[in-house]
Amino acid sequence: MLILGIESSCDETAAAVVEDGRRIRSNVIATQIETHRRFGGVVPEIASREHLEKIDEVVSEALRGAGIGIDGINGIAVTQGPGLVGSLLVGINYAKGLAYAAGKPIVGVNHIEGHIYSPVFEHGEPEYPALALVVSGGHTNLFLIPEPERYKLIGRTRDDAAGEAFDKVSKLLGLGYPGGPLIDRLARQGDRRAIIFPLAEIKDPLHRLDFSFSGLKTAVLRYVRENDIPQVADPAAAPQVVLDLCASFQNAVVRALVRSLRKAAEEYRPRTILLAGGVACNSELRASVSELATGMAIPLHIPSPVHTTDNAAMIAAAGYPKLLRGESAPWQMSAEVSWRIQNVDVEAPAKRVRYRL
Repeated sequence: MLILGIESSCDETAAAVVEDGRRIRSNVIATQIETHRRFGGVVPEIASREHLEKIDEVVSEALRGAGIGIDGINGIAVTQGPGLVGSLLVGINYAKGLAYAAGKPIVGVNHIEGHIYSPVFEHGEPEYPALALVVSGGHTNLFLIPEPERYKLIGRTRDDAAGEAFDKVSKLLGLGYPGGPLIDRLARQGDRRAIIFPLAEIKDPLHRLDFSFSGLKTAVLRYVRENDIPQVADPAAAPQVVLDLCASFQNAVVRALVRSLRKAAEEYRPRTILLAGGVACNSELRASVSELATGMAIPLHIPSPVHTTDNAAMIAAAGYPKLLRGESAPWQMSAEVSWRIQNVDVEAPAKRVRYRL
């Protein structure tokens, strides 16, 4: 079964053709990073306009790369949410028009679910139950997945997403956009123990696995002001104090993420850990989660960097089981800007297992 995936939830216009939910026949991504760089972040109206300009070309290139025409696909999977409403509508309406003209079934896919499926291309199907940590510029969520397509949200950010915190700190230091890759690169030259930033403590016992990064962002701002740290005109010439600041900030974000992941793994005893989303490219996060998984003897599935950022292959993979069951969305399908994928309530195992790391 050949699935055409279309993704336009934020600032990437993407299309891919995936065979049987596992083999990528083509994967085309048109990024808008240069367009939004001067604004220090994504401007929604500009993003939707660029999607309009690029989507036909991107889809056509994906079909050519797969060596097929629209008649050769079996169905279309398109990101329905969450995301920017204007951006989502460009992809949805284009996909609906294509499906109607070609007489193909279409399904809407949750963008977060797409990220959860992104490791499948290198690692195959995970063993269940699985834990999935999805970390990106717009989302920081921790899911328990007892079986395929069944999700329980057990942890989420209370304020900024982790990737958003990277972007804001990068902007504060004058490093540029997007901030994640820049801070990661500079952090390798710094001392992550130079500055001890506190981690937020979630007191609510019902939400003990949640994250919070706004206090960390404020702590960085206070440190910059109290120490008169100037903005960096050229990241390649960043002073040591900025390198240490980047390393210490990044380490605090990673510690917060891994702390909740460790607690969840101890409580729910998963058979697989999944790490996905754009921030899964971060070298320290990948290393720390790998160390955690190895210490707990749990297989870890992390996608290659090209599949961590927004792409349409993951959307096609997530849409595959739906299309395989014969699902087809109604023509009035529209954007679900705040769509959540939690659909099951699962209790932790009665007996808890503690691990020493």
